[in-house]
Amino acid sequence: MRDALLSIRGRLDRFGVLLSGLCMLHCLAGLLLVAGLGLGGQFLFAPVIHRVGLALAIAVGAVTLVIGVVRHGDPRPMQTGVAGLALMAIALMVGHGLAEALLTIAGVALLAWAHWRNLKLS
Repeated sequence: MRDALLSIRGRLDRFGVLLSGLCMLHCLAGLLLVAGLGLGGQFLFAPVIHRVGLALAIAVGAVTLVIGVVRHGDPRPMQTGVAGLALMAIALMVGHGLAEALLTIAGVALLAWAHWRNLKLS
């Protein structure tokens, strides 16, 4: 049972890194396509995409980072992940634009690092 939980947590950590990368790509592509070419603003900046992304990040982070602390005893990945999630949540409150993109990119970078570090410690 324990091995199964670790396997699931490892997969979720990898999924968390993938989600973080996709989120960062979404932010950068959104800025480039909308600001540079005037394309895709309604889809790329749709509030539901950001809310669902944050909800997924919180769910995956809550499961993997808490289990990681229990497993390896190092709270730093969880602390870093929580800081990343906080930046992502703040980004939702500032509205669309450069500040939102920078906060989101910083948040997902911290969260991706937390998931990656969690994998390395276990």
